[in-house]
Amino acid sequence: MWFLLVILLIIATLLWASVSYFYKVAIKRAPKPMIIKNTEQVAGDKLVSTSPDYSWIRAQSPEQVEITSFDGLKLCGTWIPGKGKENKIVILSHGYTGRGYEMAGFARFYVEELGFRVLMPDHRGHGASEGDYIGFGWHDRLDYMRWIDFVIKKMGENSEILLHGISMGAASVLMASGEKLPSQVKGIISDCGYTSVKDELSYQMKQMFKLPSFPFIPLISLYTRWKAGYSFREASALKQVKRTHLPILYIHGGEDTFVPTSMAHELYRESAGDKYLYIVPEAAHGTSFLVEPEGYKRHVKDFVARYLGQGTEIRTEKWL
Repeated sequence: MWFLLVILLIIATLLWASVSYFYKVAIKRAPKPMIIKNTEQVAGDKLVSTSPDYSWIRAQSPEQVEITSFDGLKLCGTWIPGKGKENKIVILSHGYTGRGYEMAGFARFYVEELGFRVLMPDHRGHGASEGDYIGFGWHDRLDYMRWIDFVIKKMGENSEILLHGISMGAASVLMASGEKLPSQVKGIISDCGYTSVKDELSYQMKQMFKLPSFPFIPLISLYTRWKAGYSFREASALKQVKRTHLPILYIHGGEDTFVPTSMAHELYRESAGDKYLYIVPEAAHGTSFLVEPEGYKRHVKDFVARYLGQGTEIRTEKWL
């Protein structure tokens, strides 16, 4: 009897230590050398900006802006006023461990080729924003609702807003899509977003650590609920896109092994509103804009033309 109790105590201690470790590795705000070391691809927006892009941003007279989150955190962002006269704004949502400034490559495209104004927030737990954990999009969806309100107050009721995210940032704007968003939000572009936190972390548990999702993912989710206030199961972009009628353009790399391409197909199938899917066959995670820039830009321009009134060349088919 005592032997059995000792064994159970040892197992419980090991599980608790493992859960605490994985929370620190994936969720807690801290450097993530383990994540970078154990993946062949760098997640998200770290690949879309170059030194000339950063120099370009500094030349745009960017404004550093702040809002307060629903739970009292100071959230920071970079506002680029642009040169266009129309009130078209894109809110760019960066990836895991990134910051808004790293979306510079996209910002330059939107300003120079589409005449947009640009907002690049730092997610909670990232960059200059406060927060001691990574929300993986779930709490961030509520933060983006506040950023949307910020834009409308700044630019007026006739604003037309596009949400464009990459990796975790894509999941964030997809999760926001299922909320009651103001009519000024006209569409969403999701570049290599995942279906849910549970799905993505289960996939990474197997890919990076060669471990089964059970019992680790349910226990880490429970720990995250305690520490950060959300569970992996509720943090689902898939559930949210079933509720929205906003148009969504999905972009994904055909060689993505960080967020598998199958997730883009699943999100596309389940989306309730107008939906489009653009797969870049040779692109890895977060590299579609680099691998096929002209095709990427063309699809974004076509999407903008249809839903934000830019230009007259509008495609009539859904891209596959």
